[in-house]
Amino acid sequence: MIENIFLDFNGTLIDDVDLCLELLNDILKKQGNKLVDLDTYRHIFTFPIKDYYAAAGVDFNKDSYEDLAIWFIKEYQPRSMFCNLYDGVIDTIKFLKNKGIRVSILSASEINNLKEQCDHFKLTDTVDDILGIDNIHAESKVNLAINYMKNHNINPAKTIFVGDTLHDALVASKINARSILIPNGHQAKDVLVKADALIIDDFKKLKEDYDTILR
Repeated sequence: MIENIFLDFNGTLIDDVDLCLELLNDILKKQGNKLVDLDTYRHIFTFPIKDYYAAAGVDFNKDSYEDLAIWFIKEYQPRSMFCNLYDGVIDTIKFLKNKGIRVSILSASEINNLKEQCDHFKLTDTVDDILGIDNIHAESKVNLAINYMKNHNINPAKTIFVGDTLHDALVASKINARSILIPNGHQAKDVLVKADALIIDDFKKLKEDYDTILR
């Protein structure tokens, strides 16, 4: 019986894929490089973010990764408020909570930016905790998960991580939890199948197929 669920934010709860692609192409256009389409984006996206920028053709001799990270957040944060949550997110989280499951958002986003987004999308009062990192460089969230589980005495055998990238599956493996991946976010399904994870069609399946997936 699952007692604890970590939810990734970007690409799992909020549909910000088009926005991130647009901002990537803004960088490429500024540098005079070839733009990428959505399919290419979803096949090259990875963590750390610097690696995916490089795969897209970003030239760090023209703009440092540090400067690009600052620019990205300045552009992304206000515009992300015009994105949408995926269909059924709030209802599904409430359903899981009513089942007695601890539900936390775990993201590689900077914590203050993440909290602002969660407030805007009315997620703050819906989940138990919001966990983000202390910088804007979208680094690994493994340590966040490990420390949270230690502090709350959480059993990894009764924990699931829900995300949209191979990194989310990696985080799950690092904390000895199972992972569920949803292929409508930042990575394509044929990328996600490389992970040892259950793949579901959309977020609502956590509610619709609860007895099969989470019991």
